[in-house]
Amino acid sequence: MPTDKIRDTSEITLPGIAASPGIAHGQVFLHLQNDLELPAHDIEPAQRGAESARFDRALIATRQQVQRTKAEVEKNLGTDEARIFDAHLLVLEDQALIGETLRELDSTGHNIERCFHRVAQRYISAFENIEDEYLRERAGDIRDVAQRLLQNLLGQSAQSLGELAHGRVVVARDLTPSEAAGLDRSAALAFVTDTGSKTSHAVIVARSMRVPAIVGARDLTGRVRNGDWVLVDGYEGRVILHPTQQTLFRYGQIQLAKKTLALRLLEASRKPAVTLDGATIALRANIEQAGETALVREFHGDGVGLFRTEFLFLSSPRVPTEEEQFAAYRAAAEALAPAPLVIRTLDLGGDKPMPGGAHLFAREANPFLGHRAVRFCLDQPAIFKDQLRAILRASAHGAVQLMYPMISGREELARANAVLAECRAELTARGVAFDAAMPVGSMIEIPSAALTADLLAQDCDFFSIGTNDLIQYLLAIDRVNDRIAHLYEPTHPAVLRTLHHIVTEAHRHQIKVSVCGEMAGDPVYAALLLGLGVDELSMTPPLLPAVKYAVRAMSLTDAKQLAAAALKLDSAKEAQALCEEFYHQRVKVE
Repeated sequence: MPTDKIRDTSEITLPGIAASPGIAHGQVFLHLQNDLELPAHDIEPAQRGAESARFDRALIATRQQVQRTKAEVEKNLGTDEARIFDAHLLVLEDQALIGETLRELDSTGHNIERCFHRVAQRYISAFENIEDEYLRERAGDIRDVAQRLLQNLLGQSAQSLGELAHGRVVVARDLTPSEAAGLDRSAALAFVTDTGSKTSHAVIVARSMRVPAIVGARDLTGRVRNGDWVLVDGYEGRVILHPTQQTLFRYGQIQLAKKTLALRLLEASRKPAVTLDGATIALRANIEQAGETALVREFHGDGVGLFRTEFLFLSSPRVPTEEEQFAAYRAAAEALAPAPLVIRTLDLGGDKPMPGGAHLFAREANPFLGHRAVRFCLDQPAIFKDQLRAILRASAHGAVQLMYPMISGREELARANAVLAECRAELTARGVAFDAAMPVGSMIEIPSAALTADLLAQDCDFFSIGTNDLIQYLLAIDRVNDRIAHLYEPTHPAVLRTLHHIVTEAHRHQIKVSVCGEMAGDPVYAALLLGLGVDELSMTPPLLPAVKYAVRAMSLTDAKQLAAAALKLDSAKEAQALCEEFYHQRVKVE
């Protein structure tokens, strides 16, 4: 037998990123999408009108395809999942993208496929450079739509996973939302991709389908063949090629334990978040859109601790009006009432391109420390006031609270509050109803804000700690940089001392403190945060049951002792081990 046909079929474990929970065992279906070959030729000036008309026809055909996909997803998975394709329709209606493509045609004379591809790539590149993982993944939506439109221009049909053979694990370089929506749920056991992130729309579809998924498995497509047997661990993010019988038995036991724990979490999620010694803890949710309030109810959250408003701006071809924003905020407030809705004002900057306002942002060497969030809003009072008035008006329809992002000190907070006071006066003059006592707070995510928490607390009704940025800035760690991500340590002594200081100063001024960063959604850190005195935790809705279960399994007295012990340690690893030991002693996961 030729040596090039001999394959090693011994068991191999490959790492990835756990994206959708579950365990699956089956044969590989290798889905390799071919890159489109775009023609390249020049268009005579007299023919450019016809080329533009061909582009219009392709736009119409693509809209119709997306609308059909949306209808199928709504029928099979639900309304919330179908909203994913609203973003695709917005791309197809983006006048900036369409206009740039036609200008490219006029200026270069190249065929419309080349012009559109060039413009779409600029948009994709801009989104890929965003720091925020969720927003960065929107590049995939543009890529998906661009691929559809180019296929229509070329007269090609898209590859489909709808006829997948029964019981297969789909392995691909990446999956677009359209491809994920087209998966045959009765046939697809799981999917694994070389690239992507756990916030991609394809992953959101997979979770809705209850299909295990792993992303970021590097060069898996180059290591497997159709028909290979694999085991997918969507809990830990592992792909096991050619699993042995011992491995299959072990994972059978793990799957049984996970199902038992899932039932316990489901049962706990329906009960109040009360510690063993009777302390009631508010567990709230982080959302991106008004439609996600259904998830808050599904997972029994105590309202919303963070409504990120950027999606409204990033999914629109222009800056949304006061009325459009009011409609979204009111819908969320009414859906949650009487539970609170904490709305964060716009956190856009040089790292987050806004389709309808790209001209407002200059290119910056370091946009993460630049003209962003409240700094941008204070420099664009018309945009800021539209949003503030919309939030104020929504406060008449529910328990709305407002908070500012990226506040660096008391003077900046005072400037923001002065603009808010102007908006209150304008609404009063117009006779428009709003809650005059609407609570106003500040995100604490910059070290200067943490150090001056005593000053900020005098002008705030509450604090919300954004641990993601606070840790990043405290430790000078770019958490999306693979080379140094391991240095991102939530239990670093500097982080623990800073959190303790913030909470101490807030309570000294009789205001509450919430944590809405990733630490809040990790049940291992629940006792540490509550022991430090944090009053409320806010997280992605699906994480609520696990954190609630941890809260119900601890006493607040023990949590305070844990925090006191952690504060005395000089090692992040020791503090991390202490938190994990505390958690595992109380939460039995096997």
